[in-house]
Amino acid sequence: MKSSTRTAPAPRRTPDQAQVQAQAQTQAQGRTEGAAQVSAAGVPRPRADAVRNRERILAAAREAFVESGSGAPFDEVARRAGIGNATLYRHFPDRATLVHHVVLFTMGRVTASAEASLAEEPDAFAALCRFTHAAADERIGALCPMLGDGFDGDHPELLAARTALEEAVVTLLAAGQDSGLVRTDIGVGDLMVALSQLSRPLPGTACVDTDRFAHRHLQLFLDGLRAPARSELPGSATTLDDLRQKTM
Repeated sequence: MKSSTRTAPAPRRTPDQAQVQAQAQTQAQGRTEGAAQVSAAGVPRPRADAVRNRERILAAAREAFVESGSGAPFDEVARRAGIGNATLYRHFPDRATLVHHVVLFTMGRVTASAEASLAEEPDAFAALCRFTHAAADERIGALCPMLGDGFDGDHPELLAARTALEEAVVTLLAAGQDSGLVRTDIGVGDLMVALSQLSRPLPGTACVDTDRFAHRHLQLFLDGLRAPARSELPGSATTLDDLRQKTM
């Protein structure tokens, strides 16, 4: 009698096992990517601690610039960042370089906030509110004093960052207006001027709880943007082109 052999069925994979494997694959991929020191283009990638130091410096410099202007001492920036002066100068050898990168850092974070707000909030007005308060927390109002004499406003990196920010905010405001939640007699320029003015502390003041007042005043402003409009605004909506012409 011929004996027959049977192949044991493969064990059925449960959803839990599949989830664990997927998580493991993701973690392995992350470790592989994090361990790579050179990109596909052959450009060395900065170490994780160098990236963290750089971000700490930029955040600390931004806060120091808010309080003391772009002339804040490097010693103070280093102290706030919790690093030594040598590390600060290794990343940013002079003030112009530091200011340039603080502006790029802030603009990039504000752009990401605009995009995330529109993608994640339940309606366009809620997205506009979230973005406006988040932009205030990112100290976007501190950019204006830095964009003065000696600042290279035509640097390619800055132009690219500005374009990305403008597109994100234009899309955000248009979504609110198209949905009928935001009044239509305002422009992106109106939003950005109000945000800058209301989120920046008065120069030379030792006002405590500046953030609390800024968010209160910003919410008052935002409530005035709701549709239908309850008043007629003087003048016309301010666009980004208007702002550029007035600052040139």
